[in-house]
Amino acid sequence: MKRKASAVWQGGLKDGKGAISTESGVLKGTQYSFSTRFENGVGTNPEEMIAAAHAGCFSMAFSAELGKAGLTPESIQTTATITLDKNDAGWSVTESHLDVMAKIPGVDKTKALEIANAAKAGCPISRLLKANITMEAKLEG
Repeated sequence: MKRKASAVWQGGLKDGKGAISTESGVLKGTQYSFSTRFENGVGTNPEEMIAAAHAGCFSMAFSAELGKAGLTPESIQTTATITLDKNDAGWSVTESHLDVMAKIPGVDKTKALEIANAAKAGCPISRLLKANITMEAKLEG
């Protein structure tokens, strides 16, 4: 399975602009720029898309792992926060923190946390990132 996305950039770093598109068409010419990445401009940026990918991937992985344990979640809500830091090598994604709220009928919270940690480690986007991945989970039965 392969998925594609493309980006076009025009101009210099600070005064230029770009557009990101996905093969599915969900993003089509979506604007990004220096200000959307390093300031608070309107548009998206690569780190925001990584955060969305990590949140979505983890939520699905957690549901899959719960299913293996015979549990079906009523809901899983995940927010991923990506940290971009400048170090000696330049800008690097150094952390992805997952805030998870899950409602899982009949769950033992200790077991659910074990399952959440397995999902965090096994999610394909977690394995892709060479960053510290942390998580805070609020689990309801």
